[in-house]
Amino acid sequence: MKNILAGHVLDQNVLWLLSSVIDSFSTEGKSGVGLPLGNLTSQLLVNIYMNEFDQYVKHTLRIKHYIRYADDFVFLSHSKAELQTLIPILTHILRDRLKLVLHPSKLFLKTLASGLDFLGWVHFPDHRILRTSTKRRMFRNLAARPLSEAKVSSYLGLLGHGNVYKLKEKVLNFTHA
Repeated sequence: MKNILAGHVLDQNVLWLLSSVIDSFSTEGKSGVGLPLGNLTSQLLVNIYMNEFDQYVKHTLRIKHYIRYADDFVFLSHSKAELQTLIPILTHILRDRLKLVLHPSKLFLKTLASGLDFLGWVHFPDHRILRTSTKRRMFRNLAARPLSEAKVSSYLGLLGHGNVYKLKEKVLNFTHA
């Protein structure tokens, strides 16, 4: 990460600050691995870090249907064989260039008709619904009192992105309960 930043950021004071943020994080017994989650700079840094992957996917592999948000990504194709061929190539680039590993239980080859689970939603060709675990967590949080207007507004904002009229009604009912 620091090498990538040094190639793009010229101001030494900014590099020192970013380096301090990066070094402030450590995982169980692994110093220098990962970014401080929840830190606002992590959202920026993951995009800078994954840009090399984006460039490789778009310009070297010439993949047209690729979506990435932070470290979650999706490839779309009409050919299952094409996607299967991509897996070892992507594994290699992630491991060798970025020191990242594909999580084996989070790698799926599915049809769009069965729904694409991405970023808390299950996406279908003509609509999207909230992932069941996201829905459960939302109602568990709403049931915890005291109930704040900000929390309800936040969930209503989230629900504004999908086909979830009945869920919105249930959230609104929490405010009247």
